Amino acid sequence: MRETAESARGFSKHPGVRPGATSPSRVLALLYSIALFAVGSDLQAQQEAIEGEASQYTYREPGEFGIGKIYMGREIGVVMSPEGACWLDRAGRAEEERPDLVLEAMEIEPDWVVADIGAGSGYYTFRLSSRLSQGRVLAVDIQPRLLQLIEERSALAGIANVEVVLGTIEDAGLSESTVDAVLLVDSYHEFSHPREMMESIVRALGPGGRLFLVEFRGEDADLAVPAVHKMTEAQARSELEAAGLEWVENRSVLPLHHFLVFRKP
Repeated sequence: MRETAESARGFSKHPGVRPGATSPSRVLALLYSIALFAVGSDLQAQQEAIEGEASQYTYREPGEFGIGKIYMGREIGVVMSPEGACWLDRAGRAEEERPDLVLEAMEIEPDWVVADIGAGSGYYTFRLSSRLSQGRVLAVDIQPRLLQLIEERSALAGIANVEVVLGTIEDAGLSESTVDAVLLVDSYHEFSHPREMMESIVRALGPGGRLFLVEFRGEDADLAVPAVHKMTEAQARSELEAAGLEWVENRSVLPLHHFLVFRKP
């Protein structure tokens, strides 16, 4: 605990954190650094997985909270381990990030099939399930321990419209043209193979299907989150359009995040 606490305190020296950051933002910085502290073996696995990949990626010495792999000018962030799930379910998240506004802005229909990709502990999965009275949620993650947690919570609450899907670092594991909408919350920036993963997601979307990308605003220098764990609108548009999606709009409804809307042609 001493090492973790010292690392968290040192986080305030991150170049993306300015002394005048607001109190909630500084709290986010502390919690985020603690959550990402437990990435050791995950980071090693990500670095080992980059051998022999396509020329669309380049490599350099990893930066802070990055894996040293570059896609379209952006360093990819480390994946949060299951031990960091406390960050996902932390007290105060609903007030800080306003998931209620995310769900409202999605404008989902009750019979849709929605994929929550990078579902983690199910924070958004279960919120979506309550709005899909005739539909279902596909909770996608690459970490079996987190999917097991979602299954246990579903069983305990008697929720029948949640299905877990174990993906890979290159494929979401979804069948072609079976999904009406995709939600990505603070996960895309951690994809070790963003081009391949996005191509699999685009295949899974039906014609006209929507993708909702929620990421901490990279343009906000006062937002005390590591730079590699934020995205600018311009960067997100470049990467997702390259994967075959059409830009729709940025619905500026959230206090800390972009809410970016894309569609499949």
